[in-house]
Amino acid sequence: MSREKLAKEILELVGGEENVNSLVHCATRLRFGLKDQSKANKEKLLKTNGVITVKESGGQFQVVVGNSVPEVYAEIGKISNILHDSKKNDQPANDKKGNIFGKAVDVVSSLFAPLLGVMAGAGILKGLLLLASNFGWLANTSTTYTILYAAADALFYFLPVLLAITTARKFGGNVFVAVTIAGALLYPTIIALKATPPEGGVSFFGIPVTLMSYSSTVVPIILAIYVMSKLEAFLNRRIHESVKNFIIPFVLLVIMVPLTLIVFGPIGVSAGNAVAKAMVAAFAWNPILAGAIMGASWQLLVMFGIHWGLIPVFINNIAVNGQDGVKPAATASVFAQTGAAFGVMLKTKNKRLKTLAGSTVVTGLFGITEPAIYGVTLPLKKPFIAGIIGAAVGGGIIGFAGTKAFASGAPGLLTLPIFYGPGGEGFTGLIIGIVASFVISAGLTYVLGFEDPVDEQETETADHTSKTNEEILSPMEGTVVALSEVKDQVFASEAMGKGLAILPSVGRVVAPVDGIVSSLFNTRHAIGITSEDGAEILIHVGIDTVKLNGEYFTAHVQQGNRVKAGDLLLEFDMDKIKQAGFELITPVIITNSSDYQLVRVVKNGVVMEKESVLALQF
Repeated sequence: MSREKLAKEILELVGGEENVNSLVHCATRLRFGLKDQSKANKEKLLKTNGVITVKESGGQFQVVVGNSVPEVYAEIGKISNILHDSKKNDQPANDKKGNIFGKAVDVVSSLFAPLLGVMAGAGILKGLLLLASNFGWLANTSTTYTILYAAADALFYFLPVLLAITTARKFGGNVFVAVTIAGALLYPTIIALKATPPEGGVSFFGIPVTLMSYSSTVVPIILAIYVMSKLEAFLNRRIHESVKNFIIPFVLLVIMVPLTLIVFGPIGVSAGNAVAKAMVAAFAWNPILAGAIMGASWQLLVMFGIHWGLIPVFINNIAVNGQDGVKPAATASVFAQTGAAFGVMLKTKNKRLKTLAGSTVVTGLFGITEPAIYGVTLPLKKPFIAGIIGAAVGGGIIGFAGTKAFASGAPGLLTLPIFYGPGGEGFTGLIIGIVASFVISAGLTYVLGFEDPVDEQETETADHTSKTNEEILSPMEGTVVALSEVKDQVFASEAMGKGLAILPSVGRVVAPVDGIVSSLFNTRHAIGITSEDGAEILIHVGIDTVKLNGEYFTAHVQQGNRVKAGDLLLEFDMDKIKQAGFELITPVIITNSSDYQLVRVVKNGVVMEKESVLALQF
C-alpha cells in the first residue's frame, strides 16, 4: 500500500480530521490526540495493511506503522490541516546544549529550504532578463520585460510573506495570521508613510515608529513570527475553545503588527546603519583589509537582511561622487559562495545534491546566491566557511586594486560592466579577485570535504541479503533483559520486530555496527541504523520518552551520516529522565527481523539466521 493511501485510511479510521485535536509522531508510531476515541475504528485499523498495531495510552491513540512513520505523518499533513492547526508538533524543545552556530544554521536552513526551487527558477529568469537587456534583445522599458521581471522579482520583493509561512510552520504558529502580519509590513499605506511621513513623524499611541522598507528583508519577519508563535501558544492555553478561533488572531494582529514596526524593524535598521558606518570607515583606513572584511561578511549580512543598511551608502556615493569604492568587494562574496557550490557539485556522490548544487551555480553566477547558500553551502557548513575564506581573499585583491562601481546593480556575471569606468582602472583587479574567490572556494570545498548526504535510493536499496556473518554489538552499557519485560505492548509483543532490551547504566548510545543513520527523530529519543549488510536496528531509549520533546537528550550525529561501530550517537541524562517519571529500559529491535528465517536467544544475545548468521553480542 502506498504511504498516501495508508495516510488516508488511517485518518478516516481514527474518525476523520474533525475528530483530531493534535498529532505528533515518535520513532515508530503516530500519536493522535482525539476528541472522541470511541469514533476510532480500532478493529479495522488493526487489519489495515501497513499498520502494525494500535495502542491507547496516556490519553493518546497510537497507531504503530514502523520506520515509515515520518513519511505517513507528512502525507497526513498534505491531505489535511491537522499539522498546521495543531499546537503540538514534532519539534523538540529548545535544546540548552550543543553548538549555538550549528543550531542557528539548522534554523535558518529550515526556513529557506522550502523556497529553494522557486528561488532557483526566479534567479535564472532574472539572469536571462539581464542578459537580454544588456545585449539589446529585449528593451527593459517594454511591457514584456516588465511582466517577466515581475515574475522574476516577486519572490524577493515579497520574501517576508514567504518567510512568514516557513517560520510559522517551523515554530508551530498560525500560518494565516503570520502571512497577514507580513502583508501589513508591505501594505501600500505603510509604504506611503515611509516615503512621505507626516509632520511630526509616525507614531502609535504616542510611541515613535521608525519605518523602513520591508520588501526583501529577513530579520524583522522571522523575529516577529517567532514571538507570535510563542504568544499564540500562551493564549491557546488560556482562552476558551469556543472563542479562541477569532479572539487569538485578533489579539495577535493587534499586538504583533505594531510591535514589529516599533521594535523588530528598527533593530534591522540600526544594525544595518552601524555596519555601514563601520565599513565606510574601514575602507578609508585600509582598503585591503576592508575589502577582505567586506568579502568575508557580505553573505552573512545578506542572510540576516542587514546588508540593506549598506545599499543606501552605495547609492549615495554613486549619486554624489559618481562612483563607489565599497560595493565592489561584495562581488567576491557572490562568486565565492558560487565557487563553493561548484566544489560541492564536483565532490558529492549524492545525485540530488549534485543536481541542486549545479543549478545554484547557474543562479549564483547571475548574482542570486540564496539558493546556493540556503540549499547547499550553509547546511553542509564547511563549504560555507570555504566560501567566506575565498571571499576574503578576493575582496582583499579588489580592495587593493581600488575597483569602483559606477552604477547600481546586484553583483553578478552580467553586471560586471557597472565596475568598468574611465580607463578601466581597477577592473582588471576585480576580474582577478572574483576568479580567485571562485577557485579558492571551490578548491577548499573539494579538499576539506563535507558530510555527504546519503542518497535516499542508496538507503532504500541497500543489500539486505547477508553474505557473511555479521556481528552487532551492544549500543549501550547495562543489563540485558528479555523484550517481553518492556512495559509497552508494542515492543513486548515483538510487533515491531525481534530483539532485546537493556537497562542502561550509562547515558550513552553508540553505533552497534558500521552503517548509515537511517532515522533520527527531532525528539532525539530514538535512532535507526542500517548496517552495511542490511540489518535495520532501532534503538528506542526509554518508554514514552517522546513526551520529553528532546529534553535531556543530545544527538551527536544527523540522519544520513555514515558511522562506525562504537561511534557516539546519543547522550541522555539518566537522572533527570527518571525524575521526570520515565522508565529507561531501552528496546533494541531488528525491525526487518522478518527477513530472517530463525531468531533464537543465546548466551550473549540473539542469533538471527538468514542466508547466514546475524548475532547480537551484548
